[in-house]
Amino acid sequence: MSAECRAPEADALRSGAHDAQSDSAAQRWVLAASVLGSSVAFTLSSVVNVALPAMQSSLGTNAATMQWVLNAYLLPLAGLILIGGALGDRYGRTRVFAWGLGIVGVATAACAWAPSAGWLIAARAVQGVGAALLVPGSLALLRAFFPPEERGAAIGTWAGAAALTSAAGPLLGGYLVDVAGWRWMFVALVPFAAVALALAVFRLPESRAAHTDGDLDLPGAVLAAAGLGALVFGLIRQGETGWADPRVWGSVSAGVGLLGGFILREARTSAPMMPLTLFRSATFSGANALTMFLYMALGGLSFLFPYVLIGVHGYSATAAGAAFLPFTLLMGGLSRWMGGHIERIGARRMLITGTTVSALGLALFALPGTSGSYWTTFFVPMVVLGLGMTVAVAPLTTVVMNAVDDDQAGTASGINNAASRVAQLLAITLFGALTFGVYTSTLDARAAQADLSAASLAAVASARQDPGGGAPLDAVPPEEQAAVRAATAGALVHGFRWAMGVSAALALMGAAVAAVSIPGRPVAEEPG
Repeated sequence: MSAECRAPEADALRSGAHDAQSDSAAQRWVLAASVLGSSVAFTLSSVVNVALPAMQSSLGTNAATMQWVLNAYLLPLAGLILIGGALGDRYGRTRVFAWGLGIVGVATAACAWAPSAGWLIAARAVQGVGAALLVPGSLALLRAFFPPEERGAAIGTWAGAAALTSAAGPLLGGYLVDVAGWRWMFVALVPFAAVALALAVFRLPESRAAHTDGDLDLPGAVLAAAGLGALVFGLIRQGETGWADPRVWGSVSAGVGLLGGFILREARTSAPMMPLTLFRSATFSGANALTMFLYMALGGLSFLFPYVLIGVHGYSATAAGAAFLPFTLLMGGLSRWMGGHIERIGARRMLITGTTVSALGLALFALPGTSGSYWTTFFVPMVVLGLGMTVAVAPLTTVVMNAVDDDQAGTASGINNAASRVAQLLAITLFGALTFGVYTSTLDARAAQADLSAASLAAVASARQDPGGGAPLDAVPPEEQAAVRAATAGALVHGFRWAMGVSAALALMGAAVAAVSIPGRPVAEEPG
């Protein structure tokens, strides 16, 4: 059934012309497709984390290239998600959602058969383009077809599923890496994308904005994507060569300049993909700033934690993924229930509480050393973080979607999702540079203090290039192997502690933003 044929049905649904049974059936299909489609996109952002060591070994590459396997997906997602939301508002949210699912499915299959790191990075970039189309559409469809009194629970379900699949991604990826190989984690996701696409094509009504004046802001999309790309390239390069490299300064300067040009473009064009007028709302601006702080903090943990578990504590890829289970179960089990209480409790109170508890959980991750069981090291931090995020995520998304008019639902969803993806990009880049910088300096200092032989120093030098991989011990004298292992493990833990301290501070900054920008009255009373 074409999108054009479905449009009158959608208009009737939103105007109340359909009976309650028809409305309820359409809402169920919308919720199912939105949750399934967005879950595929969110899983793709997290599933590769625990597979990075296996990918690095299989493809014969280095840690810097592995950062690009992550960033190649996040970069187009962050840079194009705004245009994805605008396309949905203009041409139909269901149609653009389906386009995104088709692109993601094909690109995911290409990842599974990647013969080289370059191929894998290119296919991941195409995945990011598809995700930029489907993610804002999934939220905009919920806004279009659920009335305000039911929207909090629907968005809570969406947020819980997103968190559940994002957190379950490492478990799925780790299991498949251990039993079948890293390629199978991509193969496993293709059927889910296909089912979501079938639902979108055959079951979903269409929805689009009533007024869409002006041309699409393609120059703005190019400026945003190019600016983010140059900035991320420069920051990753800085981690390899230091700030003295002219390519670092050139890339970072170009990125800042292009992003500045993007802001100017949005201020002057008649049809911006990121209307700056939306940010006149303190609620909308504050919610997006909070999103940046919170997801940057969470992104640092998601990227670095598997390195610590595998490289320091000797976890398998499956066990490293399973370490996220308390977070996964809490988010998946309680988010819809929490979303249903937003109107009674109030979004401001929930956001302050949730982000503060999340900060505590992140700080607790800095306490464990290089030994100990999971239950005495990381279980409690993971539970505390899961509780905090469960309280915060549903009201945060609901505040954003309720702060705008119906015609701007896709755009608002795109902006908020762009904020979270940019935060993840910055987390991978900056926390990677911080942690691995502390790691190498600490490793050098500990190796110097240990009075090691030439063979052991050569092993340490090799470990400097492969954080989390440990030092090769074949040529190390047996009496020095324990000292070499202690030096590499202790250095990585030291870097991780620094990162978790900064992550906790970012989450607390999010709590402060919520306190000053989110109204105290229930979110249902917000304008829009």
